Amino acid sequence: MSAPPAAAAVAPRARGAAAAYLFLALAAASWSGNFVVGRAVHGRVPPVGLAFWRWAVALALLLPLARRPLTAQWPTILRAWRIVIPLGILGVGNFNLFVYLGLTRTTATSALLLQSACPAFIAALSPLLGGGRPGRRQVAGIAVSLAGVLVILGRGTLSALAGLAFGPGDLWVLAAVLSWALYTLLLARRPAGVDPLALLAALVAVGVAWIAPFYAWELASGARMALDGVTVASVAYVAVFASVLAYRLWNEGVARVGANRAGPFIHLMPAFGSLLAVALLGEAFRPFHLAGLALVLGGVTLAGTSGRRGRATA
Repeated sequence: MSAPPAAAAVAPRARGAAAAYLFLALAAASWSGNFVVGRAVHGRVPPVGLAFWRWAVALALLLPLARRPLTAQWPTILRAWRIVIPLGILGVGNFNLFVYLGLTRTTATSALLLQSACPAFIAALSPLLGGGRPGRRQVAGIAVSLAGVLVILGRGTLSALAGLAFGPGDLWVLAAVLSWALYTLLLARRPAGVDPLALLAALVAVGVAWIAPFYAWELASGARMALDGVTVASVAYVAVFASVLAYRLWNEGVARVGANRAGPFIHLMPAFGSLLAVALLGEAFRPFHLAGLALVLGGVTLAGTSGRRGRATA
């Protein structure tokens, strides 16, 4: 006996949502490494230079991959310039430039904590931008996953959490968080039918053009990047994994499940950051890491399984 039509339609949707959640999680993992790299090389690579070369290299990688759809769909992209340009500035230009500027004057821990405010920004701005109101389960999921982030960053104690101080660098990161929230919500207005790689290439081109004048100013001020193995490897990582791969995965995940469901996956970044510290820096994995990870994953699951889907979905 064949399955009823309604039941048959559920399975593909479920598989599509599961794939979207995997994409969003992988994007968060790549971006958590971006914060670590950005902080680690801030004394070797000027912040605007890192942002510029990250996206210049990413664009060089994207153009051959997206050449055919970009050529065929260029008229459609041009007609949608009113949304393509803001998306490129917000998601590629401002976000990364602000993060790297912030990481010169704040710690990666503080930056990750501020990044965790992004789902709340998305939920607050969503009704104003036509994305719909988040459901109760989504709000609850954001709260639970944020609690997990605080457990990790506070190392399981309120005194450690209270000792986290926020300074001028954190304001740059907060500006980046706001920019990313707007980018995620405005993705719903991207031109319909455009190949994802072609759209990403167009957004990156806008971002590079936006950053270029600031980079020229940085060079004129005498800041230079030391060309050695560490800087080359750092730029390669942020260009390939934190740019081309992560943005492609994030954009596809948002397209499948909407901004309100995707937002809580940002909370995976501090969780992945803790794991990277254990694996790469030799730090011990302590009980508060496990408790925090459990809360983060529980909150993301709660928000992702909400029956309500905001209009931010494409």
